[in-house]
This record gives sequence, structure tokens and C-alpha cells, in this order.
Amino acid sequence: MALLDLSPHFSRFRAVAGRIHLAAHSHHYWPDVTREAQLLAWDDACRHADGKWGVIFGEVIPAVQKGIAAILGLPDPGTIAFAPNTHDFIRRLLSALPADRPPRILTTDGEFHSFARQAARLEEEGLAVVERVAHEPLATLPERLREAAARGGHDLVFVSQVLFNAGGTTGDIAALAASVPDPATLICIDGYHGFMALPTDLGAVADRVFYMSGGYKYAMAGENVCFIHCPDGYAPRPRDTGWYAAFGALTAKQEGVPYGPQGSRFWGATFDPVGFYRQRAVFDWMTRIGLTVPAIHHHALALQERFLEGVRARAIPAVLGARLVTPMQGAGRGHFLTFETPDAASMYGRLAAAHIITDVRGDRIRFGFGCHQTAEDVDAALGAVEAALA
Repeated sequence: MALLDLSPHFSRFRAVAGRIHLAAHSHHYWPDVTREAQLLAWDDACRHADGKWGVIFGEVIPAVQKGIAAILGLPDPGTIAFAPNTHDFIRRLLSALPADRPPRILTTDGEFHSFARQAARLEEEGLAVVERVAHEPLATLPERLREAAARGGHDLVFVSQVLFNAGGTTGDIAALAASVPDPATLICIDGYHGFMALPTDLGAVADRVFYMSGGYKYAMAGENVCFIHCPDGYAPRPRDTGWYAAFGALTAKQEGVPYGPQGSRFWGATFDPVGFYRQRAVFDWMTRIGLTVPAIHHHALALQERFLEGVRARAIPAVLGARLVTPMQGAGRGHFLTFETPDAASMYGRLAAAHIITDVRGDRIRFGFGCHQTAEDVDAALGAVEAALA
């Protein structure tokens, strides 16, 4: 499979002079079509005023639901709900757990802050019992995670598809789901570093697993367009609920607190719709040019290999001396490389001073790759990295 050259489609982001962007995992570039989509959102608001919501819920959101369902192999786009951020979904999942005792949660020690912080805070108050599987060694994590899940007794299993601070995966989603013995246990996959990065087919577990992600990273649509796939029959009435969760039930007599069907039960309340215009434009653009997630994934992994080969060829000591955390073989990896070193913050600062964008998490520095980059971009970045870290 040949490497991509999509640079003409990212002309506006790429036109910013002097910036070398190695942080697709942090803020992916948006294709040019998203600017037109953002203007269309303004024009629709002007044209329709209050009536814009008919366009948004009648045209824009269904198109985004269909796009997500197609990428994930979901049989029914109606199981997808939206929110401005994934923490909204975390709160709703937690609010669906048993209230008569501290619920037991199985997770890893490598989850992103939105879940890790919330779980730790509940744990402080004795409101949850949290079991954390160590994310390293990454090579054995999928097996160790399945073994922990198989012991049972959990109300919620919550793990990332790709670990944000390491780049490794938690393994096959269907295998993890199959290891959970209690059919009432909620299973949620945080796909924020997996959606539109790793080829993912949820068809076999669509009736069992929650899956959430958003547009900020590899979906190339920016903020405020996060989603969750909600399998029917699980968490039917979350206690954290907004009035949009009654969509589909608003015309019925309002007795108690009704919930709409399918994914609508996980909706919140009024939101900024502009991101949905951008996401729809991304999906339409991909269809128009024949761009697929497998092609993007192949491209990003090839750029990673090119970067590592360049680091070795140039003998860049600051990078060579760091531990490469991200597994290059085995259960798979995401679209960024994580290096562990006590000099991570210093490296990040020197790179930033040279307008080379990476990011740092404690003693780990991350270099990310995406479809907006070309092989030539990586070669040029290597020279700049070498000079900045000399």
C-alpha cells in the first residue's frame, strides 16, 4: 500500500509558516473542507434561525451517525449519542451503576484523566471500588486484562482501545467482552486514540459494548463532537440525564422520567452544533476521494517507522537514549510514539522553542503522525529535531 500525499487537502493548516507539527494525537489538522462546513453552519443559523435545529437533527446529525456507524461496522446508526466531551458519557455510565453499594470498576492504570481522575475521586469517598490492571508490560496487557475480567464481580469494565500515554492497545475488543462472565456488567471502550486511527469493526459486539470517542483527534473535526455507541438494554436509565434524553418520548404523556429509544437515552442537553457540520464534511470528503481508515493507519505506521529509522541514522542522542514505550510489534499500536526519559520536559521545551510541536506527560514525550503529513515532512522534521536537541 503506497504512502498518502493529502497535503493539498490540508492547505490552510499547513500554510502556517515555521510550524513543524508532530502532534496529530493531540490536535489533528483539519482538512480544508471543514472551513467551508463551519461557514455553512453560520449560514444555516442565519437562514433558518430557530428552524436550524430541524436541519441539524434532520440532516447533519443523521449523516454523522451514519458515517460513524460505517467506520465502526455498527448495524444501526441510531445507537449513537452525542455530547460536547466524553466526560459527559463517563458521568452517565457511572450514574447507571448500582446505588445501594459502591460499584466495582475494572480498568487500567493507563487511562486518560477524564476517567482516571473521576474514578479516583469516587474512590476517595468510598463511592467506588476500583481495580486497576498495570498497563506495563504492554505485551501481556491484553491477556492480563482478560484474566482480571474473567474473575467477575465487576459492575463496569472501562478501558482504552489505545492507551493515551503509551500508544499500545488493550487488545481485541471482542475477546475482552467475551471474557466478562456477568451479562449485566457494563463494558465501555474509550476509543479516543483508536477511532479513525485503528481499523475497528464492532459488528460482533455491537449488542454488548459501549464505545466512545470524538472528533478532536484522528476524526479531524475538532472540538464539541464526541459520541458514544450504546448497546440496547444496557444502562437504560442513567441518573445523570438531560432533557434531550427524552427525544422520541416527548410526544407521549410525561409520567415519571421517560427516556427515548436507542442511543438517545445518553444525550444531554443543548450543545454547539458547528462541530457536526465539520465532521459531516470530513466523512463526505473521505468518501469523495476514497480515503479509508486502513489507508490512514498504514500511512501513519509507515511514517513512524521512517521517523525511527531517521533517528537511528542521524544518531540523535536525546531520542536514542530514551526508552521507546510504544510497542512496535504485538497487539498493535496507535498513531504516536511515546518515549520515556527524565529529560522529557526539557526535550519538549527545546523542541517547542524551535516551533516543533510535540507533547509531554510527566517523563514521557510523544511524537504523533497523521494523514496530513507526508514522508518528506517527516524527513524535514528529523533535521529540525536533530538541530533542536543538539
